[in-house]
Amino acid sequence: MANLSKKILAGVSAVGLSAALVSCSSDDGGNGDGGAGGTDGRGPITFAMGKNDTDKLRPVIDRWNEENPDEQVTLQELAGEADAQRDTLVQSLQAGSSDIDVMAMDVVWTAQFAANGWIAPLQDDLEVDTDGLLDATVESATYNDTLYGLPQNTNAQLLYRNTDMVPEAPETWEDVVTSCEEVTADNNDCLITQLKQYEGLTINTGNFMDGWGGGILDEDGETTVTSAESREGLQALVDAYEDGTIASSSTGASEEETNLSFTQGQNAMAVNWPYMYGEAEAEGSAVAGKVEVQPLVGKDGVGVSTLGGYNNAININSEHKATALDFMQFIVNEENQRSFAEESFPPVLASIYDDQALVDEFPYLPALKESLENAKPRAASPNYDELSKAVRDNAYAAITGGKSVEDATNDMESAIANVSS
Repeated sequence: MANLSKKILAGVSAVGLSAALVSCSSDDGGNGDGGAGGTDGRGPITFAMGKNDTDKLRPVIDRWNEENPDEQVTLQELAGEADAQRDTLVQSLQAGSSDIDVMAMDVVWTAQFAANGWIAPLQDDLEVDTDGLLDATVESATYNDTLYGLPQNTNAQLLYRNTDMVPEAPETWEDVVTSCEEVTADNNDCLITQLKQYEGLTINTGNFMDGWGGGILDEDGETTVTSAESREGLQALVDAYEDGTIASSSTGASEEETNLSFTQGQNAMAVNWPYMYGEAEAEGSAVAGKVEVQPLVGKDGVGVSTLGGYNNAININSEHKATALDFMQFIVNEENQRSFAEESFPPVLASIYDDQALVDEFPYLPALKESLENAKPRAASPNYDELSKAVRDNAYAAITGGKSVEDATNDMESAIANVSS
């Protein structure tokens, strides 16, 4: 079975953006006419993407170049680390360069790039049909009700279960707690997830808030961390860590520590991205042959995962926007999206998840589709990295430092307001 590189999903799905943000332009993203290069230009283009994932795109580019000899795509590999990728793109875009035509953006960058007027809105001459794409992926590429990117690939977290330790799939969060009581009674660790003080903790905090009916921001961009539902979700996370439902090792765990611990048989359950399925079923894994996956579990049923993945966007200064748009649409055709699935690179085309031959090869696909259908993009803020820090710092204090959930969410709200003003 094809596996995702462990580093790929950690970088793609749980990235913290450390670079300082530049000042934003107008909220509408400006340049509604497609920018300096117009919208009908055709010719060779450059596609920029982080090097960790370009092995999935090289065959796609080769197919395009074979079919379009006069409009060749040149791949520009960016650094492996997401913040370094972003730095390179920001420097080029701030300078008004047209050297890069299409860029693969982490889904969390959409709001920031759009608000600064760096990427072309996909409207009028650049309008695209998103029918058939998973709804959450389209939402992640939208800012202020305007589509600015075309989803390329996606990701959502799953709940993994060692069936020897937890035979029955939990349906509600209370079921998870009850199952873990039995596991910890036998002196075993139960659920491991990412509570280390980095982007993974922001994601988990959002998952719990969303899974209890709250969230970090609402659809209008207003902070909702102090709502009763958000506080209840964070309280459930704090309580689960305190009572041992969530293993104490989680506060030192990133995706890879989670992967190693679960595949070595040290935990009954784990929250992680789909790449871990291949690791868990690989030769040498302590849990091979006894792994089941399902969507995350929320308060009363299926939970909410934070969405990962890449969106492709067009540089506002590209001189060949028409070709750029055609190439982005080419990436999401059925043949190319199926090739992503075969490489355990979750596609955005919904129909791929119902392909029985692929399901037979990758049994996690139905659970992943359900997770994606219930997933939510990360908070759409041009100041996302500061927002993320406000969430994770206060959540960590509530989980490990004895800070009350009320105080933690009040401080989150104040900090988010400060960076958003």
